[in-house]
Amino acid sequence: MNVLHTVESYTPTLCGMQEVVRQISERLVRMGHEVTVATSYHSDRKQLLINGVKIEQFHISGNTVRGICGNKSEIQRYIDLVCNPKFDIVTNFAAQQWATDLSLPILDSIKAKKVFVPTGFSGLYLPEYKEYFKQMKKWMKQYDMNIFLSNDYRDSDFARKSGVKKRILITNAASEEEFLSTKYIDMRKKLGIPANHFLVLLVGSHTGVKGHKEAIAIFRKANITNASLLVVAYPSHTNCALRCFLVKQIFNASLKRFTDKKKIVITSLSRQETINAYNQADVFLFPSNIECSPTVLFEAMASKTPFLVTDVGNAKEIIRWSGSGILLPTTIGKNGYSTSDIEGSASILEHMYHNPKKRHAMARSGYNAWKKRFTWGKIAKQYEQVYQKIIAATGKIPGSGAQRSMQ
Repeated sequence: MNVLHTVESYTPTLCGMQEVVRQISERLVRMGHEVTVATSYHSDRKQLLINGVKIEQFHISGNTVRGICGNKSEIQRYIDLVCNPKFDIVTNFAAQQWATDLSLPILDSIKAKKVFVPTGFSGLYLPEYKEYFKQMKKWMKQYDMNIFLSNDYRDSDFARKSGVKKRILITNAASEEEFLSTKYIDMRKKLGIPANHFLVLLVGSHTGVKGHKEAIAIFRKANITNASLLVVAYPSHTNCALRCFLVKQIFNASLKRFTDKKKIVITSLSRQETINAYNQADVFLFPSNIECSPTVLFEAMASKTPFLVTDVGNAKEIIRWSGSGILLPTTIGKNGYSTSDIEGSASILEHMYHNPKKRHAMARSGYNAWKKRFTWGKIAKQYEQVYQKIIAATGKIPGSGAQRSMQ
């Protein structure tokens, strides 16, 4: 097959959606397929062939509602690419971003079989997106398949209520290569965390909605001692990053630290170091405000780390699948954003701190579920099967750009 994946950001950008598309794309290449990724330009991207995946990058940003930025020739170049008849499959990953939004009005002109992976519809309840989602009901029916990461979240509920028939569940996952064979690095030693400390981990970018503020508040409130909160986030100059730095400094300098021996570490790590942090953490704390299907929860499962998470995306569903998580008390606002109850969440963190047997049982349950169902190898195979099925349904010869006569 000749496959085109479109996504707003891709390697070297670090984010959940980038990782999903990278894992699927690279594995499809290993299976013998040709994969191109259309994405935003990145100044640090030095190669346009990464692990066998071809990159087409564009100086385009924004979305339909906020406005799409990019000159006419660049936008036309993107449209020409998605309409190129050489592709057997064109998959748009994530709504509300330019690479999907430019495709939606021209779906009838795209020659390939079309697949949509909505990834959550984060703006569904926002008034400025009302007209966008009114049209989305029609657009989703023009795709040959809609792939949902959850059976029970706003995008899949929206599709059912809108009468979208062509839909399937394929979950997110975590990499078996990374979590089964990463070289050991002593992260406590590397980061100056005492060897006897109870290690609470959060992995999430400084976007302001990944729960950094709430995690620090929960950690501060929890009546625990000899404990460290490690927040792993890519460096940035956002308000979130600045606030995290200032709060960390004040927290660590407090006289209370002489008695409770608590510590906050906020840093960026390499991927190998991040996986070691997962493997060495006692609990993964993720009081995020908005998600679809957090890959970090699958990574916690793969690392045998029990997780505490707000009611975001399909977190409840992942807890049911894995048996390795606890839902934090959460308030969901009219805008669809979640906020954790700090006192109640701190009590749950305290409970986990005092119950190593429970942590071990949850960790084992999550790890077993991950190995059985949620590795990227298994998920990429499911994407391949969906692609092959919708091509076969119309008699198209993969890679030919032509139709085989049906006799």
